[in-house]
Amino acid sequence: MHLYQDITIYHHTQSFFIPLLLLDPQRGLYLFESKPWHYNELKNAKVQKASKQDSTDNSLAFEHSHEIIRQRFNELTHNDGAPIFNYLLMENLSADEYQHLDISFQELLPKSKVLFSDSSSLEIIQKLQEEIPQTPKLPTAANIIGSILVQYCVLEKNSLHLCTQEQMSFIDAELSAFSVLEATHSSGKTNAIALKAISEKLKDPKKRIIIIKETNLACEILKKKLLDIIEHAIVEADITSIEVITPIDLINKHLDKLKKIRRINTLYIEEALFKKSFDVSDLIMCDDADFYTNDFISYLKHLQKKSSLLLVSSKEATKDFSFTKNFRSARQEAYFYKTNSHAKTLHILSELLQTHKAKDILIVSNSLSQEKLNDDLKFFIRDKAVLLDSSKNLVEIDLNSLMLATYADIDALSPKFVLLLDVPFVEEAKLNYAFNLAAESVYVLYEDECEVINNLRNQYESTKERTRVEEPA
Repeated sequence: MHLYQDITIYHHTQSFFIPLLLLDPQRGLYLFESKPWHYNELKNAKVQKASKQDSTDNSLAFEHSHEIIRQRFNELTHNDGAPIFNYLLMENLSADEYQHLDISFQELLPKSKVLFSDSSSLEIIQKLQEEIPQTPKLPTAANIIGSILVQYCVLEKNSLHLCTQEQMSFIDAELSAFSVLEATHSSGKTNAIALKAISEKLKDPKKRIIIIKETNLACEILKKKLLDIIEHAIVEADITSIEVITPIDLINKHLDKLKKIRRINTLYIEEALFKKSFDVSDLIMCDDADFYTNDFISYLKHLQKKSSLLLVSSKEATKDFSFTKNFRSARQEAYFYKTNSHAKTLHILSELLQTHKAKDILIVSNSLSQEKLNDDLKFFIRDKAVLLDSSKNLVEIDLNSLMLATYADIDALSPKFVLLLDVPFVEEAKLNYAFNLAAESVYVLYEDECEVINNLRNQYESTKERTRVEEPA
């Protein structure tokens, strides 16, 4: 079962609050309204049906909530989705007191649909399950929840996935002036940041939000993700005021205001930027903050000292939120080959391309190896390989090709297979990031044993028997 408390359903320009929603994948959706009514308030009262009105202290709004949910199902899935059942939570009324109320209560609010202050666990289960038969062939939980609670569902390659409880808590939270999210690679952190940004805009359409990503390409991919979420969600949210920019873009915004010369490729923060305030955004969320210099993080804290700042970081001493689940490590295979890296790369490629598409494969190396491999691949594979330049925009890059990238260019990519070369010369954070990009397999190709290789093998290797040692060709 999936339980959601104090949630808001958004549809076009409408929003509707529900105190408690329960999904039983075998039966359907249960909507609960909670009322603080006491017996003394109700003993001389009668109840009558109030059609299509919002919930107030003195009314229920089941019919209105049904209407919004049905609209969402029909517009998103072109069907009625799942059966909906109504229940009333009355924590200040006992079952015996209910029996002494006017007959109108029993007609409009039957006892079987009310949970009382003295209802036992068994009675609650009986009311929720035993009186309602199972319904075969309901949509999946992700499709049902994703159709009504867009803020809790990840849209990934035209499929929906439910957020974890940790992710939902983060999305719902009121952010303080400075907050830290500790999240492992492949924990869904970037998706959660996108949903958080949209959720904040739905709550407050005037809020200005900036998301920091490392490269132009990563920014473009996240912008597309935001557009896809809004298009799927059928909600009115002005995402033009959600800016996704690189650190240099942010610095240049400040320099423009000070009428100083813009930066092009160098992330240098001059002293004047620390001396001048700049009301650039109500909320800045900096993804992968560990990749940036201490000067840049200090600059962000200075910039947002009167607003809100969220860092995705493992270095900060205090952690406000934490994502502990890694969605790829459990199913990822890691293979280590001590051999001629260049020749082995071509061999592995020839095997992978027999059963997989070129776009499923990413080769990560230094720039020298990248150029050498690209020269050989011109005569080795049918499709052209792409030297990835993450400073370009999404429309300038063919993501359907075999990618050759440096470790500085891989932010936001999502291949099935990753081949890693020149590993001993890469900083640990970037190496771990590269490892976790692969949905299926990682191949580490090296020519000499070293501490970096041994550490990686101990951390990632699938089994000791899978390690291959080959003499250099």
